[in-house]
Amino acid sequence: MTHINKRPWLLYALVTTLFWGVWGAFIEIPEKAGFPATLGYVVWAFTMIPCALFALKKINWKLNTQARNWVFGLVVGLTGAGGQLLLFQALRQGPAYIVFPIISLFPVVTIFLSLFFLRERAAGKAKLGIVLALVAIALLAYQPPSHNNFSSYWWLVLAVMVFFMWGIQAFVMKMANSTMEAESLFFYMALAALLLTPVAIYMTNFSVPVNWGWKGPGLAAGIHLLNSIGALTLVYALRYGKAIIVVPLTGLSPVITILISLLLYNVIPHPVTLAGLVIAVVAIYLITE
Repeated sequence: MTHINKRPWLLYALVTTLFWGVWGAFIEIPEKAGFPATLGYVVWAFTMIPCALFALKKINWKLNTQARNWVFGLVVGLTGAGGQLLLFQALRQGPAYIVFPIISLFPVVTIFLSLFFLRERAAGKAKLGIVLALVAIALLAYQPPSHNNFSSYWWLVLAVMVFFMWGIQAFVMKMANSTMEAESLFFYMALAALLLTPVAIYMTNFSVPVNWGWKGPGLAAGIHLLNSIGALTLVYALRYGKAIIVVPLTGLSPVITILISLLLYNVIPHPVTLAGLVIAVVAIYLITE
C-alpha cells in the first residue's frame, strides 16, 4: 500500500483497468437482450453526469471556464466519444478481427506524441513493460477471422480514424491536466459525450424491436457506470502519472475481461489471447514495479 501511496497515478490507473475490464465482460449482455449498442452509448453518456457532479463537488463547483480549457475539454471529449460512434460504424461495415487489433494499438499514438512533445521518458524495467504491454494489447484484441465478404474498405478508414482519435485523446488529456483541474476536464468530457447522443440515436435501427425493460437501459446503466468511473480515474491517473506508462497499463483491461469470462462463462480463450494474457501479466509487473 505504501508503494501505491507514493505513486497516486498507479492506484487510479489500476482502478481504471479493473473497472474497464469488468465493463468489458458484461457490456454485451444488454445488446444480446435487444438493447442496441448505439442506445447503450446514450445511456453511457448519461452515466457520465453523476461522475462529473462528483468531480465538480471536489473543487467546490469552481469550473475552469477559460476558452483554452473549453477547447482542451471538448477535444478530449469529442475524440473519445466520437471515436466510439465511428467504431460502431466500422464494425457494421468491416470485420471485427481486423478492426479491434487496429484500434487497440492507439497507445502507440499517445506514446509517440508524449515522447516528442512532452519529453516523457520511462526508466529501467518500465521501458520493457511498455513494449510488452503494446504486444499484449494487440494479442488480447485478437478476434477469430470471419468469412464475411466486404465490398468496401471504408471501415478500414474509420478504424484508422478511431486509432488516431483515441491516441490523441489520451495525449491531450495529459497535456490539459497541466493547465486545468482534472475535475473540470472530466466535466467537459461528459458534456461532449452528451452533445453526441443525437448522433447515436440517429444511427440506431429502430425497425428492429428494442428492449426497453430492465435488461435493456436499466442493466446498461449499471454496466456503463463502471466505464464512466474508469474514465474519471483515468483523468486522475494522467494528472499524476506519465502518459507513456498510464495509457499502456489501462489498455490491458481485457485481462480482467478474459478472467471474468473464464470464471463465469467457462469461455476458454484462444491460444493467441492466452499468449497475450501471459505477456500482459509480465508487462503489468514491470510497469508497476
